[in-house]
Amino acid sequence: RAVICAALWPDPADEHCPPAFEEAALKEMLAWTTFERMSLLGEESRPRFELARRNPALFDNPIELRKALLDFIADFANWDNSTQPDFLATSRALTQAAHEALGGAPGTRPLVVDPFAGGGSIPLEALRVGADAFASDLNPIPVLLNKVVLEYIPKYGQSLADEVRKWGAWIKAEAEKELAEFYPKDPDGATPIAYLWARTIKCEGPGCGAEVPLIRSLWLAKKSNRSVALQLIPNPEAKRVDFQILVKRDSWVNQTTKEKVAEPKFDGTVKRGSATCPFCGYTTPVTRIRQQIKSRRGGSRDAQLLAIVASRDDGEARFYRAASEADSKIADKAARTIEALKQNHKSILSLLPDEPLPPQGTLGFRLQPYGFECWADIFTPRQQLLISTLGRLVKIVGAKENDAVQLLLCFALGRTQDLNASTSTWANTIEAICGANRAQNRMPMVWDFVEANALGKAGGNWLAQVEWVAKVVEHVAVSTSGKASVEQSASQEIPLPADSAEALVTDPPYYDAFGYSDLSDFFLSWHRRHMPESSLSRLTFSEEGTAPKRMEIVVNPSAVKDGRGPKDSNWFESQMSVTFAKAREVVKPEGIAVIVFAHKQTSGWEALLSSVISSGWIVSGSWPIDTERPARQRAQDSAALASSIHLVCRPRENPDGTVRNEKIGDWRDVLQELPCRIHDWMPRLAEEGVVGADAIFACLGPALEIFSRYSRVEKASGEVVTLKEYLEHVWAAVSKEALSSIIANADLSAFEPDARLTAMWLWTLSGKSAPEESDDAEEDDADDESPKAKTGGGFSLEYDAARKIAQGLGAHLEDLRALVEIKGDQARLLPVSERTAHLFGKEQASAPESTGRKKKKSEQLDLFAELTQPGVGEEVWEEKTVTKPGSTVLDRIHQSMILFATGRSGALKRFLVEDGIGQDAGFWKLAQALSALYPTGTQEKRWVDGV
Repeated sequence: RAVICAALWPDPADEHCPPAFEEAALKEMLAWTTFERMSLLGEESRPRFELARRNPALFDNPIELRKALLDFIADFANWDNSTQPDFLATSRALTQAAHEALGGAPGTRPLVVDPFAGGGSIPLEALRVGADAFASDLNPIPVLLNKVVLEYIPKYGQSLADEVRKWGAWIKAEAEKELAEFYPKDPDGATPIAYLWARTIKCEGPGCGAEVPLIRSLWLAKKSNRSVALQLIPNPEAKRVDFQILVKRDSWVNQTTKEKVAEPKFDGTVKRGSATCPFCGYTTPVTRIRQQIKSRRGGSRDAQLLAIVASRDDGEARFYRAASEADSKIADKAARTIEALKQNHKSILSLLPDEPLPPQGTLGFRLQPYGFECWADIFTPRQQLLISTLGRLVKIVGAKENDAVQLLLCFALGRTQDLNASTSTWANTIEAICGANRAQNRMPMVWDFVEANALGKAGGNWLAQVEWVAKVVEHVAVSTSGKASVEQSASQEIPLPADSAEALVTDPPYYDAFGYSDLSDFFLSWHRRHMPESSLSRLTFSEEGTAPKRMEIVVNPSAVKDGRGPKDSNWFESQMSVTFAKAREVVKPEGIAVIVFAHKQTSGWEALLSSVISSGWIVSGSWPIDTERPARQRAQDSAALASSIHLVCRPRENPDGTVRNEKIGDWRDVLQELPCRIHDWMPRLAEEGVVGADAIFACLGPALEIFSRYSRVEKASGEVVTLKEYLEHVWAAVSKEALSSIIANADLSAFEPDARLTAMWLWTLSGKSAPEESDDAEEDDADDESPKAKTGGGFSLEYDAARKIAQGLGAHLEDLRALVEIKGDQARLLPVSERTAHLFGKEQASAPESTGRKKKKSEQLDLFAELTQPGVGEEVWEEKTVTKPGSTVLDRIHQSMILFATGRSGALKRFLVEDGIGQDAGFWKLAQALSALYPTGTQEKRWVDGV
């Protein structure tokens, strides 16, 4: 919303701003100086409008008017204001005024185009702020979403939400008549809300053969005020495992007998893909587990029911009970019922989705090695029965209602399906179901899974999904205006005439991050069976009945296996170039583009940038905008962006729409201008709090504006400079400018390469605190049999990014093996604790051991003691002695840090004072810089502060 407003509205402080828009903006902003409207503004914005209320001439100053517009945009971007009538009216008035002031025909609206529409947030926000929108996507699921949100909801409004609720309730009532016997209440009247399952294997230990449930963790509820766990009860006679429930009150007790029990073990039977038998202790390796489960097509149909989550109508918190034989018999009956329905089903499409899964190795998929062949294999028999029944009832509604109602009920069914697959999991820290298409949009294999009772009353039930959909309808219905059109189209073939759009705003595919079409088939495979025939007839599918993939722009090494063609980096760059060239034709010569990108790998954004520039765009700016969740696992201890980078571009065109190809840049002039531009830009970013990887990417805009204003840049020899070569110089300029700000007032030449690289490396990762520990059982993929990448700690960067940082500082990673470890496509800055052999000699290279010591609450420590005494889980070192000061300033700082860590204050004093190490002013400048750069909570930060 903020980006679209800023892209469509001229800047009043710009000399080229049309006076008509400046007048309209002045009028609209003065209207916000009333007490009633000012109460809607945020605390940061209100003082400016209060001043203007007392002195209306304030906004006559173009700079002040610009600030008022920016304040308004910031407040309008607040989710709570997205349906507020005053904000909507003002934004639409400004959009209209800007459009007409810039030459648009009176009564028309600017057109915003998004050829990668996806979930539709960009075209939806374009409508919200008063523009028209064109949304296209190759994938049928986004096309359907956008059809509903952009066309049907504005057309039908509140009545659509009412119909969805009415028919959703009808479906629930009808489904209960058919399925109640498969989701019965407990004898005491409690209602099951979720069923916890585990796949099983036969133990391959000598003479054992017991059935082993594959469970990651025995925790059921793991909260500060609530602890519940499963306990394994081996049943030797039946050669299977039974379960009982343990709860913690003052101490752990058996939930059924109320007897106290010892502190239970919470580790499950499976770790890193290998399973340990509770009977004989034999560990079956992951390769054998894989073979066993593969023979049963994923093991979803014969999994073991472990426990039931239930609730009572009296308002008591949800509780757990062990699964009974009766519970298992009900699940078995569901299996027989769905088999009978399959045999009697008469239709072109099968009852259950038998479309094949994508080839093994497809982005995000880990299921195929375990025998999953088609989409139906991901669901248990009762889940198949539930979804097919609800889907059939949705189709019955479709015969009585319009397409919009049927599609919205399909979306509610998709949400239900996501909570009812054998890859859905139970989150014990919040006691809730995590959807199957989860974990950064991938389909991992999981050993133990959860099934929701869609006819129950908890969050995973059918009516909850219907209500969610209805609320979306209500929210969108009151906040959109303008016209939207939605088409299924490959991005390379935007079906619009030339010079028809004012703006391109799009969030294109992230290189090799997600298998978009393959992931959407999880939903599409069911939706095809239940959606309106009229919608189906307007969509294009692959020959297998899945989402089209041949024209999909993504890097996917497995694509050659099923005839999609080589989806490599060359494909990505070439097809992105085709897309952006077509988009440039569609956008008017005076138009604008904003391209969103949040990919971390340099190969990804280099391919994107190359395609943007080669297709005739000038990159005029790049802005990091906080759109990513900082606590997500991808962001921990790596250079993943905390923001999405928004590239601002203009067509490199003549007034008649032809591309300007006559302007050739001189390489010497470009290189001379680059560091000056970076020098001017970096302080601005620092003032805005933009640091690290975000700042590097934010410098791309001004750097690329220099390069992309030319059709090509040539050296004196006539050789054409590639973008890749230019970006190497951009990295160097950014690195040098950043380093001069990190180590202020220092002669950079006085520091060796290891110090320069360490400072810049940490700065690239700056803004992140130490990663929190996670429960391995919750985070591991089932088939992750390798140790975690960062077993030794340290700070990781993509190798290519690390290489460019080093090269920009005049260093080479290969010459710094005692500081940097390179494995595959990752480079790791070693933690100080791993450098002891280099710093103190091999005879003192022993690693520290964790004490596990927990500090008592009553302990009162002075400042120095607080720094020197180990805390929870900290490490105890063997004594270290400096036999020879390090050869570089960084080595000497690291030596002093380890002396501090070992508690050798006398040796540290001798090292700094008597040996004269501390007399070097550069030592303290670098130490001060490292103190500011090490992430909060790390041992390195604590040690250097102690020094």
